[in-house]
Amino acid sequence: MALLPIIETPDPLLRQISTPVETVDDDLRALIADMFETMYAAPGIGLAAIQVGVPKRVLVIDLQEPEEEGGDPVRDPRVFINPEIVWASETLQSYTEGCLSVPDQYAEVDRPDRIRARWLDEQGKAREQELDGLLAICLQHEMDHLEGILFIDHLSRLKRDMVLKKLAKTRKELAKRAA
Repeated sequence: MALLPIIETPDPLLRQISTPVETVDDDLRALIADMFETMYAAPGIGLAAIQVGVPKRVLVIDLQEPEEEGGDPVRDPRVFINPEIVWASETLQSYTEGCLSVPDQYAEVDRPDRIRARWLDEQGKAREQELDGLLAICLQHEMDHLEGILFIDHLSRLKRDMVLKKLAKTRKELAKRAA
């Protein structure tokens, strides 16, 4: 397994539409293992292949819910290959989202609170399930990446510009400290 570099906005690769996976094989499983290692190290709860420079319709999620107060998080790694949403509720839920490709920036995004999704798992087996809560939100966020969409694209132009200005300021400050 290897840590992969995470691509950050404004890299144009993040705007590329990912292509479907044709074959679930050992090479793909190696990529998935590297994606999990990269996501855990970041740290994050979701990562799409395009965020590590691979324009394939693959994403990994692990909400890493804490077992008990102060305990280590319980890992529940989930793999979604060629995911699609086949139904979404009309009820929206507002959630403060962040993204490893838009580091240290957060904003409220409204998304359907329940979805029914279909995908292939790591073994190539077809899955379909109704999802809600944070898992539904996270899956929608990561699936946006497969279409070249970032969470900031769901914001008003004013809010998006504010997030991007804060990101630029943070990068400038980090560059000064590194010099």
